[in-house]
Amino acid sequence: MASGREKKAPLAVIAAGGTGGHMFPAQALAEDMLHRGWRVILSTDARGARYADGFPEAVERRVVASATFARGGVLAKLAVPFKVLSGIISASVSMIMDRPSVVAGFGGYPSIPALGAAWILRIPRLIHEQNGVLGRVNRLFARRVSAIACGTWPTVLPAGLLGHDIGNPVRASVRDKAAAPYIAPGDYPMSVVIIGGSQGARILSDVVPAAIAMVPPEVRQHLRVAQQARPEDLDRVQASYDAAGIPAEVAPFFADVPRRFSEAQLVIARAGASTLADLTVIGRPSILVPLASALRDEQTVNARGLVAAQAAVMIPESQFTAEALAEHITKVLTTPDAASRMAAAATALGKPDAAMRLSDLAERLAGPPTS
Repeated sequence: MASGREKKAPLAVIAAGGTGGHMFPAQALAEDMLHRGWRVILSTDARGARYADGFPEAVERRVVASATFARGGVLAKLAVPFKVLSGIISASVSMIMDRPSVVAGFGGYPSIPALGAAWILRIPRLIHEQNGVLGRVNRLFARRVSAIACGTWPTVLPAGLLGHDIGNPVRASVRDKAAAPYIAPGDYPMSVVIIGGSQGARILSDVVPAAIAMVPPEVRQHLRVAQQARPEDLDRVQASYDAAGIPAEVAPFFADVPRRFSEAQLVIARAGASTLADLTVIGRPSILVPLASALRDEQTVNARGLVAAQAAVMIPESQFTAEALAEHITKVLTTPDAASRMAAAATALGKPDAAMRLSDLAERLAGPPTS
């Protein structure tokens, strides 16, 4: 006999801000929770919704009001508390009508409404911190959640709090390239990929083309470059490569980063947590340039593990010159055995199962399904 009402699958609400650093691991968790039979809602703001195209269609997008003190004038800043409160009220009403079994926050101001509502309603909740230092929103909720999942280990946490060493979840497209065989540098076409991130591509546009032009001709003749650059920098970066006779593809965004990483002999990048997760899961040598303007210098913290494992070279912005970079590029691309060791060391640090581990944690917090 059929029951009077069909039982719903358990619901996970995933709350994340509008940058790839927050949205990529959130997407990875959404993919895994859907695979386990959960319903998933992404809670974000209008800006975050524009970065949600990669989420599976089965994930419901729920846009709630949120705001940050970091942008806008005086009036905009005065309106922040009211916008956040409005978002929390809206999220609370939604959760009362369709109660989640667990709420997972990935940082950024757009995660405040869902986490705030979950705290008010006493719904099991966790935060995932991608970097080695807690961001402002995750720090705000660190003592108000059931668990803290850490993407970079160890993560600096407030006194008395313990974290779970989970790793940074990577999207299915990255897991598909996990531990892809590395082709060491040699006398054949070699790929160098340069990824800067939304905030940090300018200095890479200033320095990298000049550095690659300084690489010895016998190496440079084999190079193929793919560089991410801001729209306003595209023409000058492309012109620099053209003048040096280096085949280059320059674009503000690459939709196929996992493929490009898997085919690369060397990656030059900022040390954002999601980038490093992709690098270690796929396993590629890298030259890392931490973002100096990061408030907590979290990118330097992120990079230390790769440098200690000899999987990467780190160059602080204060020392990031074309000459210094050219020297490191040349060293990696002319020592195939050392480059292969760097790739293997990166792979050893990878956690391709981080999404599964985070899903396991979410399910433990949610407890057994209710009938």
